[in-house]
Amino acid sequence: MTQRPFLLLSTRPEDETAAEELNSFATAMGLPAAAIEQRRVEAAPLGEVRFEDYSGIILGGSPFNNTDLSKSQLQLRVEREIGTLVAAAVARDFPLMGACYGIGAIGTAIGARLGNRFAEDAGTVELLLNEAGAIDPILDGVPGTFTSIVGHKEAVETLPEGATVLVTGQHCPIQMFRVKSNIYATQFHPELTAEALELRLRVYADRAYFDPTELDSILTTAYAADFSSNNRVMENFARRYRRN
Repeated sequence: MTQRPFLLLSTRPEDETAAEELNSFATAMGLPAAAIEQRRVEAAPLGEVRFEDYSGIILGGSPFNNTDLSKSQLQLRVEREIGTLVAAAVARDFPLMGACYGIGAIGTAIGARLGNRFAEDAGTVELLLNEAGAIDPILDGVPGTFTSIVGHKEAVETLPEGATVLVTGQHCPIQMFRVKSNIYATQFHPELTAEALELRLRVYADRAYFDPTELDSILTTAYAADFSSNNRVMENFARRYRRN
């Protein structure tokens, strides 16, 4: 019996990074790329999404920021369409994983406060599971401390009642949270490897995500790191929610 695909919502305008995002999520989830339907929302309106057609929804990163003071008509459309879908998914408790930009979209939908206080330059970080994270099924097999990749200009500063923090970081305290039973959001990138990070850094070298003079140092650290536990997050998400 054919299994229902996951729906990946991408908003990256570069063909190279959009393709890399699809490949990174598929690889981390242990799925063929054909098991994920990618919709590039920056390129065309989102259109209808029938929840019953999918195993779950993934919302990747973006050059957009929810807290941008000046927004183009394109960004406003993307935010409106993604925000409407995220709100519907939260209402249904439909399996949803939002990474980086996705944590802001989910946070906005549930009434979290976002700001730039906990922004982090692109690179490798050590993250920590708290007590709730240690027993969450999406973090099964992930050690108490693990290595991941970040790079963001905004972050969730406070969460409303009903949202549960699962992973914390030294600089950014809300690195992963859950809403209800099946809605997850990460500030870190659970899909990335060192190779994928390098591609993104070279594409976004002029976007102020990092000091360009630090590129070699960032990549040296990343290539020496083990991101298997980081990718386990997406593998667990796929295993838990993939359905016929």
